[in-house]
Amino acid sequence: QVQLVESGGGLVQPGGSLRLSCSASGRIFSINTMGWYRQAPGKERELVAAIIRRDITNYADSVKGRFTISRDNAKNTVYLQMNSLKPEDTAVYYCNADGVTTAPRVTFKAWGQGTQVTVSS
Repeated sequence: QVQLVESGGGLVQPGGSLRLSCSASGRIFSINTMGWYRQAPGKERELVAAIIRRDITNYADSVKGRFTISRDNAKNTVYLQMNSLKPEDTAVYYCNADGVTTAPRVTFKAWGQGTQVTVSS
């Protein structure tokens, strides 16, 4: 099994910044993609940003230029630096990872429990 634990959410004023972290643990042989999704009330879960291996990144158009995703492969941790936050960024943010477990060598896809980000004055 693989577990993901997020941290760093909270309440911030418009224009402010937050940094989310997500650490993976368990029977991990390798991690391919790590990413962040979000789900606002009444809306579907959407991809915010993803990072493949060390440096291939993908961002939703709505966060380009404001959010930066990075990862520390030695720590199996992914970060999301969120700057210039807007009220429409308010959502529960979920961490996601996929890769291969140790014996048996099978693929996995894991989700974190979610962390609330609220942007409001």
